[in-house]
Amino acid sequence: MKTTGEGVIKFRLHHEQGPPPDGAATAHLRAWFLVCRRLELLGRDPTRYEGYAYGNLSCRHGGGFLVTCTQTGGKERLETVDFSHVLAWDLAANRLHSRGPCRPSSEALTHAVIYETLPACRFVFHAHSPHVWRRAEALELPVTDPAAEYGTPEMAQATVAVLEATGHPSTGLLAMGGHEDGIVAWGKTAGETGGLLVTTLARALAME
Repeated sequence: MKTTGEGVIKFRLHHEQGPPPDGAATAHLRAWFLVCRRLELLGRDPTRYEGYAYGNLSCRHGGGFLVTCTQTGGKERLETVDFSHVLAWDLAANRLHSRGPCRPSSEALTHAVIYETLPACRFVFHAHSPHVWRRAEALELPVTDPAAEYGTPEMAQATVAVLEATGHPSTGLLAMGGHEDGIVAWGKTAGETGGLLVTTLARALAME
């Protein structure tokens, strides 16, 4: 497991400066950001992950998806200017094209391949939880290859491998083996996705 460089964008990014998305398009993400922030599923802690902010949320939008911008996890709340619109991506070339007021999260490529692999999926929440991550086996969660580091094509490919091995579930949660405390939930609605994240955390806490 490697954690050096947390928060650094590792894919080839072509980003165009542009206006923020419409407020209605990000309302659910901004609401769930507050929930996750209060549960410390995303945020910023100087004693963890080299002091970088952690966690990111996205939703399918206009042929691509809207995702929280890089290093926004430490904010108290999000505004529309804290989102980037990912327009296209190429996993083989490790390339991503986005537009908006700020650059997309360093995990945007993983979000991208989940949307690509699961047509029914509309929301992806990437959080950090040592409680869940350390109990992935006991919770019977699928785990990505520990050799795959965050934000890399290898992590995206490892995520696709898990989705294929588990039958392409439209809703689910996995642990990122090569990304300390990293977990990813996805679903057809924001409530379904966030609810799975919270209930899994509750199950993990019950084991302590």
